[in-house]
Amino acid sequence: MTQAILERPKPVRPPKPPPSPLLVGGVLGAVVVTMVAGWAIDFSLAPVVEQWPALTMILQEVAHPEWEEITDPSSRLWTALRETAAIAVIATFVGSLIALGVALLSSKVSAPPAIYRVTKSGMSVIRSLPDMVYALVFVAVVTGPLPGILALTAFNVGIVAKLTAESIDATDPGPLEALDAAGATRWQRARAGIIPQILPGYASYVLYVFELNIRASVVLGAVGAGGVGQLIMLYFNRADYPRLAAVVIVIFVVVVAIDLLSQGLRRRLR
Repeated sequence: MTQAILERPKPVRPPKPPPSPLLVGGVLGAVVVTMVAGWAIDFSLAPVVEQWPALTMILQEVAHPEWEEITDPSSRLWTALRETAAIAVIATFVGSLIALGVALLSSKVSAPPAIYRVTKSGMSVIRSLPDMVYALVFVAVVTGPLPGILALTAFNVGIVAKLTAESIDATDPGPLEALDAAGATRWQRARAGIIPQILPGYASYVLYVFELNIRASVVLGAVGAGGVGQLIMLYFNRADYPRLAAVVIVIFVVVVAIDLLSQGLRRRLR
């Protein structure tokens, strides 16, 4: 009996199907498009090879950060980091509040058709402009951290309003129909029937844009909108790479910590 089981032929595996022609065509198409794009901009790694000695010298300096910049609480780094955090917090708070009202006007569930169409078109225009463009415009008008706050506020309104409006479109119509039957006004309908349903998703979107704001505020500082980005440009222009490395290390740690905290909070809100 045991010998018969051992001598039983093993089942033959079916041959592996060939790759889909659509997949092969898509990969080849992506390769061709990438090569054409490189040819169009005359892409080459030759400058990196030519400048390798200079790059090596910079990397050697970066590998020895100025730790005093990190350990000294009164250093310029921590002052700029507090400014960056303040910019992100204020922009998130103000932008998210405005976005909630705009979202209610951007959904066909909560707004009249005419207002819904106009507001949604306006939001498309706001989202089409990157935050860097807003920062450059505001930097030309005002100074200090205010340009960064205004730029990120406009950026937040576009993102949070779009995501929240989509959540409003997906709300359960049952409570809304009951409120309509009871003669509720539009504000009562939104306050009692819509906002409670979208609140967990809205809170998640706010945390998400706060993560984006921390990163974006660093970039916006490079164009004079305040914060750590301005300090990065200062050290870069001075070729002070050890201090620049210290700033980058702190930014990396802060961004990772905020990402992990925000992800944990968003998981609890689901």
